[in-house]
Amino acid sequence: MTADRALELVMAEPWDLAIVDVSLGGRSGLDAVMDMKRARPALPVLMLSMHSEELYARRALKAGASGYVMKDSPRAVLLQAINKVLSGGRYVSPSLAESLAFDLPAGTDRPLHEKLSAREFEVLRLIGSGKSVGDISTLLGLSDKTVSTYRSRILEKMSMTSNAELIRYWIEQRL
Repeated sequence: MTADRALELVMAEPWDLAIVDVSLGGRSGLDAVMDMKRARPALPVLMLSMHSEELYARRALKAGASGYVMKDSPRAVLLQAINKVLSGGRYVSPSLAESLAFDLPAGTDRPLHEKLSAREFEVLRLIGSGKSVGDISTLLGLSDKTVSTYRSRILEKMSMTSNAELIRYWIEQRL
């Protein structure tokens, strides 16, 4: 399913809950969550993903998701998360809750990629996987110039000067 199709479905029916993957065809699931929340602010959205909680859960919550569950979680955890968000709460795993509780306000000990917006992180992920600006433009439905602007912002925020440094960082951080 694509992010655009998921949004169409949300607009067509009064759903009680949307369960969205981070990796959707076309745009990212994070973009889909933001669009869904703009269209239906009261709709609880649960992210269900194979992607590391460390990398995406905070971004999902900032985008408007009510919770984040790993696909390899036990069925009971998924049911707990669904019940929690349907009752108006938020669901995060105990390990993520602990991590959120101990974050420093200044964020000085946080990894460089934590400084990036959701879109910048998505562009970094694609650069890290070896995609060119043209490939990223096509995948995200953006112009080459827009992707280049995101790339420039990423380099600036991370104090780097080249794609090679970004890819090295991506590999070293095991992203």
